[in-house]
Amino acid sequence: MTERATAGEVSASATLPRVTVSFASDQSEYAPGDMLETSYRVAAIDPATITAVERSVVWYTEGKGEEDFGVVFFDRLLADSSGTMSDARNSAATADWPSGGFGIRLPSSPLSYEGLIVKIRWCVRVRLFFSSGRDFVSEHVFFLGDIPIARPLRRAVS
Repeated sequence: MTERATAGEVSASATLPRVTVSFASDQSEYAPGDMLETSYRVAAIDPATITAVERSVVWYTEGKGEEDFGVVFFDRLLADSSGTMSDARNSAATADWPSGGFGIRLPSSPLSYEGLIVKIRWCVRVRLFFSSGRDFVSEHVFFLGDIPIARPLRRAVS
């Protein structure tokens, strides 16, 4: 899990939110085409200060060369005047604001890869937006596919 504050650092005296993501299958490795079902919970922050929550499933590369990025699921939920959230697309109110869940069918590629020069990572991201204009991102990594971790070649000693 990675969490970072963006759009202006949170002051040292501010309490950072705590975002936990649970995978329905209690696993972190999935096969292409599997259903990824998650729930997330936001704690240690006053829900009234949150104006929106973005939920996404993304993959990205790390390493040498240009970094690639892909989004396979994205949803933005907005707080309404009563302090509950609604889906920006269909205005369905949810009482668990700002916590929730979602499910998607995973694509066939790219597969997670832990190479020596490049890595392909998959994660569930939960991004919180606050009335102060700041935001907070929490990333929760999982693996798509079962490609072994690359190991450096050992040279024979003569």
